[in-house]
Amino acid sequence: MSSYPPGGPQPSTPQTTTLRQRLAELRGPTVPPRPLDARALAALAANPGCGRRALLDGAGVDKAALAAALGSPAAFGQSQFAIVRGNSFEAKVKADGGAALLRLVHEHLGAGTPPPGPEARVSDLTAAGPEGRAARTALALREATAAGEWTLLDHPMLALEVAGTPAYLEPDAVVVHPGGRWTVVEIKSFPMIDGSADAAKVGAAARQAAVYVLALETTAAKLTGAEVGHRALLVCPKDFSNLPTAAPVDIRRERSVTRRRLERLALVEELAAELPEGLCFDPALTAEELTDAVSAVPAAYAPECLASCELAFHCRERSRAAGEPAALGRSVRGELGGLATVEAALAAAGGEGHPGDPTALALHRAARLRAEALRTAAARPPHPAPESSACPC
Repeated sequence: MSSYPPGGPQPSTPQTTTLRQRLAELRGPTVPPRPLDARALAALAANPGCGRRALLDGAGVDKAALAAALGSPAAFGQSQFAIVRGNSFEAKVKADGGAALLRLVHEHLGAGTPPPGPEARVSDLTAAGPEGRAARTALALREATAAGEWTLLDHPMLALEVAGTPAYLEPDAVVVHPGGRWTVVEIKSFPMIDGSADAAKVGAAARQAAVYVLALETTAAKLTGAEVGHRALLVCPKDFSNLPTAAPVDIRRERSVTRRRLERLALVEELAAELPEGLCFDPALTAEELTDAVSAVPAAYAPECLASCELAFHCRERSRAAGEPAALGRSVRGELGGLATVEAALAAAGGEGHPGDPTALALHRAARLRAEALRTAAARPPHPAPESSACPC
């Protein structure tokens, strides 16, 4: 019998050892790998067509250090105020043994189960290192499922193998229902106004929860009676207060996309095989050498990359320098159908190309109405200046 805990890291095989050696060559001989977290894995699912990010994240390259060495440092991240606010709200939600959090889980996802009482179990899994916490989490999940009681796991540690290397992931909470179902809980500090929140932020939270679900499924597959729910619970401040409210989020689509993306990431050795021998992303190299190395890996830049990838500014600059068509944001592409670039959208607005395309026709009509409105506004006489109300004395 294996001595490795369910859901924990598994022993290396010659194949994974060879892969790790290849990834180490890509990082640099003395550069340690940067561990992947759920936010990075979720960002991979948000841009599934970018081989550059897949390779760099799979190899554990520090993209922030790489961007700085390229002369295009990343300029995004959470403010200290947002971090403090988020920690304060999370502490409020988990106060009193997580009673409010368990109540919200039962209210939204606990149909057919008794409400959690004061005897509900709470497991604090914040101590020890990542491997030890992953083993303790797997054991706590097994015990809670066997006990058949409401159980709140506070900051569990989950292990998910990515490109032959275990990635350790820390969700805000996992709740075990009396029937053996496991629910991922995401606690965010952005508000939920009148029962809805910012769609982009909810989408990011859903992709992040999908990563946790995939990691939980690895552990649940080894236990009898365990089931991972396909709906996560998003907990946010209600309206403009600091009171917690919640809404279930169906993450089946995000889970499928993330799984496909991680399967492709697991084949990073095949991506690396197409690169020239000796290519390296060590930040200690010169900017020219790193530019050549990064350019050898195809990218799929989109405006959303600016909010989620450290190399976005470099990729945008290189895309513009190469004269590549400027990409539209994904939300705009969803509205415009086959018009995927700024140039194509402007051409359609001018009545060029795409004959018979309803989207192009609607865009052209909108452009004509806008031009007509601007001409009408320009033809109007200017409003007279208001008389001065200054006192004559």
